[in-house]
Amino acid sequence: MMRFKGQVAHKFAESPLLELRMPPWRSRLMALLILGSFVVLIGRAFYLQIVNTDFLQEKGESRYRRDIEITASRGRIADRHGDVLAISTPMKSIWAVPQAASLTPEQTRQLAQLLEADVQQLSRKLESEKTFVFLRRQIPPAVADRVAALKLPGIGQDKEYRRFYPTGEMTAHMVGFTGVDDKGLEGVELAFHGQLLGQPGSRSVIKDRRGQIVEDVGSIKPPQDGKDIRLALDSKIQYLAYSHLKQAIADNKAKAGGVVVLDARSGEILALANWPTYNPNNRESLTGSQLRNRAVTDTFEPGSTLKPFTIALAIDSGKLRFDTIINCAPGRLTIGRATISDTHPHGALTVAQVIQKSSNVGAAKIAAMLPAQKMWQMFDDVGFGQVPQLGFPGEVTGRLRPWKTWRPIEQATMSYGHGISVSLIQLARAYSVFARDGDLVPLSLTRVDSPARRGAQVFSPQTAREVRAMLEMAVQPGGTAPKAQIPGYRVAGKTGTARKLAGGHYTTKYVSSFVGFAPASDPRLIVAVMIDEAGGTKYYGGEVAAPVFAGVMSSALRTLGVAPDAPLEVAQSPKNPLAKARL
Repeated sequence: MMRFKGQVAHKFAESPLLELRMPPWRSRLMALLILGSFVVLIGRAFYLQIVNTDFLQEKGESRYRRDIEITASRGRIADRHGDVLAISTPMKSIWAVPQAASLTPEQTRQLAQLLEADVQQLSRKLESEKTFVFLRRQIPPAVADRVAALKLPGIGQDKEYRRFYPTGEMTAHMVGFTGVDDKGLEGVELAFHGQLLGQPGSRSVIKDRRGQIVEDVGSIKPPQDGKDIRLALDSKIQYLAYSHLKQAIADNKAKAGGVVVLDARSGEILALANWPTYNPNNRESLTGSQLRNRAVTDTFEPGSTLKPFTIALAIDSGKLRFDTIINCAPGRLTIGRATISDTHPHGALTVAQVIQKSSNVGAAKIAAMLPAQKMWQMFDDVGFGQVPQLGFPGEVTGRLRPWKTWRPIEQATMSYGHGISVSLIQLARAYSVFARDGDLVPLSLTRVDSPARRGAQVFSPQTAREVRAMLEMAVQPGGTAPKAQIPGYRVAGKTGTARKLAGGHYTTKYVSSFVGFAPASDPRLIVAVMIDEAGGTKYYGGEVAAPVFAGVMSSALRTLGVAPDAPLEVAQSPKNPLAKARL
């Protein structure tokens, strides 16, 4: 070490700059802080391990204990007599935890064979980076038991349900169907999904590191099965509607069609059938055309089935009587630049004969007597241009334009069902004003235990009885629908034949319809039929739709045990039904 002259040598460690000077109170404070920390830690440990053990116990159990959801059974759907239309059957789902599923090639092959799956696709699922994958949903319990017998690591199973529809395509559009997750997708399954679904429960289990259940601890919350739904539908009448419609579509080479059957007293929908249809138990190759519930979601111009409403309004307003003469010669009527024509020219006709002969000219002249606003209000009162309020998926309003926009020619054509569109369910319901005493009955998808129901009054009871008698004349010889007659029963109804619109122009394709009720002396059932684009030589409603009405109505009345009100040889009404209606 170098020393300079005049300097005293010091050791580095003895430098006065490095001298530590700590006050006595500071050391005592540090000791107290350390001691206090130990006390806090000991107190916290005592609290967690002795006083409040829930926290640590919960953390520990979370590593091996799991709460598993217990699926609730979806409620059944039955017809009015209790016959099952939709029921849930127990099934199993097979799943995997890919990180724990270390399967040999032979085990993978065996599993793929049981699940009827492709080996390569199954291998890709087992190699997935996801923490959980479904390998197969809704397999029979017997197959699931064979999978469990393999004791494959990382492979588990859960209980679930699969919906089964015993009546198949016959009730497909009414009942609808559910998806793989038991969620309603169409029909009643969707409309009443909240009631049918139920509430799932849960149970606590202990799992090992591979996700396998090693102990069932117990139930935490029992499942609550969904509520059953009892529909108004009658399976026997539904079969009649379905089978007659299917045959008519084939006979007339038609594109599609629909049938609705209502109870005139209660407003219950006893049958609703469409064609084309589908099998809800096998939906692998469905098309939009098959899924469409045409009776509820499709609209069409109803044609001459609307004439009774125009005439009822004129009678109710005091503009004319049933025997007022309307000059329909020479079978044509020009309004502005448009000309209205009758299929067959007529001369002077009474108001009753305008319906019986289905005169467009007569209906247009009667409509000209009515204020547009009153005519619009009447259409609105019978439910046109409104959602039927069934709660059914896809319900449509139809087309009823504001009366202020009507031109004279438009008011004239609406009187015989052109320039306005309705659904088949709307049309069937509207005819309840004639089958009853002028009131519009509320409709119901579910069974109604009190048959005596009243709706909003649209026409007076006397007007309803007079129009009912006119509709009875329409199915007699000389009317447009003698093929709607039923031996043993008096029938009332009206045909409709309307050209279809395409690109804003009328085409040579037709929608044929018939709506009627029976027995006319005390109406019990209302049946509405629509045939879309009949491909044969026949397309008039009286030739295409009326026979379907007769077949469905005849069998349905006998099924319900409704007493005949006419001779069995021919369903003839009294010679002067209007005179009887005036009594």
